[in-house]
Amino acid sequence: MKSFLLLIVTSFLFAQADAQVLKTDANLLKLKAPETFKAEFVTSKGNFTVEVYRSWSPLGADRFYQLIRSGYYNNTVIFRVVKDFLVQFGVSEDKQKNIFWQGKNLKDEPVVGSNTDSTICFSRGAPNTRKTSIFINLRNNLTYDTLNAGGVKGFVPFAKVITGMDVVRQFFSGYGNDAMKPADTIYFKGNKWFINKFPQIDIIKEARVIKD
Repeated sequence: MKSFLLLIVTSFLFAQADAQVLKTDANLLKLKAPETFKAEFVTSKGNFTVEVYRSWSPLGADRFYQLIRSGYYNNTVIFRVVKDFLVQFGVSEDKQKNIFWQGKNLKDEPVVGSNTDSTICFSRGAPNTRKTSIFINLRNNLTYDTLNAGGVKGFVPFAKVITGMDVVRQFFSGYGNDAMKPADTIYFKGNKWFINKFPQIDIIKEARVIKD
């Protein structure tokens, strides 16, 4: 009986440990994503689930997995919502997490998937600048497959929203691109300042990997 109880307690402790957010340190960068995995996003409008495909973007899938496992997207504001175009987020309210990821840019990859409705990409400007900010396509943005922006051809999808796209479409779009301009201020002032300025902004409350 004691052995049985010990097994239950041990299993519970392991489950708790696995559920904990991983510490943000150099070991985090060694995490490799499964070939496919799902992640659930709990938001102020409801939940949505994404499925990640490493074959589309190995570096992008690994980084997304690392960010979720570190809790990076927990309590992040959705700072850009352009109706019938895209949704964007990816600046943590945790200054230490932002400092850790600063400068840890990803190398560019070829576009394998296509920027169809509900697919997800890392944003970028110049070459090799993908880092933490991601966007969800709200329509078929097929020009993004080949668009030359900042000297790089195309935006690279790595995942797709598979349930809850109706939730994503409900995010408040009244600020358009206006809230994107001061988004980097979150890095220094946190969410409180940003929400005071944009009180109707939606929030990612939690992002977590789902184990099938």
